[in-house]
Amino acid sequence: MTGQSRLCRARWLRDRRRPRAGRDGQDGQATVELVALAPVLVVVVLAVAQLLAAGLAREAAGAAAEAGAMAIRQGGDPAAAARAGAPGWAHDRLVVRVDGRRVVVRVAPRALLPGVTGPLTARVTADAGPAA
Repeated sequence: MTGQSRLCRARWLRDRRRPRAGRDGQDGQATVELVALAPVLVVVVLAVAQLLAAGLAREAAGAAAEAGAMAIRQGGDPAAAARAGAPGWAHDRLVVRVDGRRVVVRVAPRALLPGVTGPLTARVTADAGPAA
């Protein structure tokens, strides 16, 4: 045998004796952890998205209530102005109540998680001020 082939054979024998990575009983451990963690990550992402939807509903309710209060000041129909002042996605979730010179608007956010839209429903009141 030549010197080079003996060196190659020695390396091959050395590498053969070394334990291979993943042969210590932990094959697939990362996969199992990822599978176990995936539902938790999905719920966290949905919860954050639900909170963002609730914030968006609050902004929509505020804009609609302000539009209704401005309509009272200008002698218009506050309920129609509040509906016109809300974004299109909120029209089917919008409840407008006019009480004298106050406009109360409720907007329910989109439901991404079951059972949480009730507590996250936005309720905004706008006052048109004293009668002129």
